[in-house]
Amino acid sequence: MAERRVIPLSRPEPPNAEPGIAISGLHLSRSGRALLRGVSLTLGHTGITALLGPNGAGKSLLLRAIAGIIPPDAGEINLAPRLAHPALVFQKPVLLRRSARANLAHALKLAGVPRAARPARISDLLEQCDLTALAASPARSLSGGEQQRLAMARALAAEPALLLLDEPTASLDPKATAAIEAITLRAAGRGVKVILVTHDRAQAERLAGDVVFLHKGRAVEHAPAPRFFSTPASAEAQAYLEGRLIL
Repeated sequence: MAERRVIPLSRPEPPNAEPGIAISGLHLSRSGRALLRGVSLTLGHTGITALLGPNGAGKSLLLRAIAGIIPPDAGEINLAPRLAHPALVFQKPVLLRRSARANLAHALKLAGVPRAARPARISDLLEQCDLTALAASPARSLSGGEQQRLAMARALAAEPALLLLDEPTASLDPKATAAIEAITLRAAGRGVKVILVTHDRAQAERLAGDVVFLHKGRAVEHAPAPRFFSTPASAEAQAYLEGRLIL
């Protein structure tokens, strides 16, 4: 039986809605080398957008620029008010030397969640990310997949409307990858906008509603995922999907 593709649920975008994320003429250079070259994109308020491209294309830099971690040299990034406080999950989680529960309690404190509301919210996050049995375990003693699930729970603690994922499953086995993908789909189903950097074409096909393809710091193509994977419009994307070297 053919594998069934799960399409994440999302609230429909109203006609002629203002974009959730509007990026215009984004440039970023380091040591005289242009890393992002005039990137311009318009993304919606909901759904999962995958950033694809070869190594060095600028995917992670673009994600960090959207997060506000790296200021661009030129250009603008405008986030709709509901997306103005994004949460970012890195490939390698950095966790406090505390229990899994205490890591979440700290995140909720930073997010300004009232003390009385934290226990219930922690329990909910632990359940969402299948960490209830590990709540008292030292965070840094958890397996790689468990640590990444904790990083996802921590990112979701403040109930962000924009979740930025930078290759969150790059070093995980298939079971751990499936767990992270399930958390991602549930978040998107609740209306969270997700931007996912991945090198895994199959993962992008499983999760994404649309794909931005980057090459040499430029956004070469932006299309709905089914169209991108079946009939890419750019020669660079076609070469990438066929596994050929892109020069």
